[in-house]
Amino acid sequence: MNLAQAEAAPINLRAPAAEDGAAVYELIAQCPPLDTNSMYCNLLQCTHFSATSVAAELNDEIVGFISGYIQPDQPDTLFIWQVAVGEKARGQGLAGRMLRDILARTACDEVKFIETTITPDNRASWALFESLAKKLDAELNHSVMFDRQQHFAGQHETEMLVRIGPIK
Repeated sequence: MNLAQAEAAPINLRAPAAEDGAAVYELIAQCPPLDTNSMYCNLLQCTHFSATSVAAELNDEIVGFISGYIQPDQPDTLFIWQVAVGEKARGQGLAGRMLRDILARTACDEVKFIETTITPDNRASWALFESLAKKLDAELNHSVMFDRQQHFAGQHETEMLVRIGPIK
C-alpha cells in the first residue's frame, strides 16, 4: 500500500478483541521507546481492558493501539498504559483521536482524571498529553512515580506520573 492509498482509506477505531493480541504485540515492538510486554499481557489488554482500550485499523491492519484501564481504587481515574501509532498512521492526529474515542465510551462516564506515565525525554508523549489537557480545558500536573534508581535499579528512565483533570 502506498501513502496515497493509506490516506484515502479511513482508519476505523474500535474496542480491541483477543484476535488482536498478536498484532498489538507486533505494533508495540515497532514503536520504540515503548516497552514490549509479553504477548499474553497484550491479550489481556485486548480482552479484560477492551472497554477502555482502542485498536485503530487501516485496511484490516492494526496501525494504532492504546491500552488503558479504570484504576480499581480510583474509579474516577482512567490510566493510560501505552499509546502506539505505527509508521503508516503517524502524522494524522491518530493518538489524540484514539484517546478521545476511549473517553467518549460509557465505561468512562465517571472519569474525572486521566493519568499516564511518561519518561522525561519522550517529547511525543508530552506533546500528546499537553494537547489533550488543552482540548479538555483541564490542568496537567506531573510528579515522579517510578524513580530510575529507587524503582528501576538504574535500568530504566524515571517515569513521571502525568495527571490531567478534573475533566468535564
